[in-house]
Amino acid sequence: MEFISLFGTPKREPTVFEKIKEAVKQTKANFTEQIQDLVEGKKEIDPEMLDDLEAIMIGADIGVATTNEILKSIRDQMSRKTLRDPAELRSAIKEELRKILNVNYTPPNEVPEGNPFVILIVGVNGVGKTTTIGKLAHRFNSAGKKVMLCASDTFRAAAVEQLEIWANRAGVPVIKQKAGADPSAVLFDALQSAKARKIDYVIADTAGRLHTKHNLMAELEKMTRIAKREVPGAPHEVLLVLDATTGQNGLTQAREFTKSAGVTGLVLTKLDGTAKGG
Repeated sequence: MEFISLFGTPKREPTVFEKIKEAVKQTKANFTEQIQDLVEGKKEIDPEMLDDLEAIMIGADIGVATTNEILKSIRDQMSRKTLRDPAELRSAIKEELRKILNVNYTPPNEVPEGNPFVILIVGVNGVGKTTTIGKLAHRFNSAGKKVMLCASDTFRAAAVEQLEIWANRAGVPVIKQKAGADPSAVLFDALQSAKARKIDYVIADTAGRLHTKHNLMAELEKMTRIAKREVPGAPHEVLLVLDATTGQNGLTQAREFTKSAGVTGLVLTKLDGTAKGG
């Protein structure tokens, strides 16, 4: 017997990039629509419009320094008579944001010959570090690489068990010790095992820590020293995981974690949880 669906053909599962695009759609719409409403029907750019624009950007969590930088450029263009029409204001803002974000991109490092590529995952509590590790492990393993996870979060209850669940899902081994063990000792064991087993990637979980806790930040410094001693050039990547809803405090986190661990990249989580643009 042939069954006919009464609800049409099933929907195609969206790709990862389509999901991200959909998640940030509201963020983009809120910001651009406010600017569009600001300039609509206006014949000139006046001080009141710039004050309203400043409020919109601050409200979008773009930050005071960046907002002032954009407004200074707009005022300079106005004084040179190169920007007069309010309809061109949106394009001018877009161009300034593009200049600010136009940083030099460095491609990810290649896996070193004969040694594992070591990735440290760092960040404060509850941002999604362990989940990010699971995604990375799955991605590398699916690409045919040999991956090992390192359970260096020996502080949080059930942290090791959570990492083991992700390791099982990704089909990769995990190196662990008992709760309360020295995180650097766990990392040492993982690197020794990885070298012996010709592992391509070692991804190390770390305990969530506030960037204001100097003793815990010193612990991260010790882990980077151990990695560097055991594997030339390690850690090859130090990824700071940030909750996308954090706002300006994320800059402080990035600054402090970079001092202690030499952050090389960022992972933004929970992008679909806010309508802000910062």
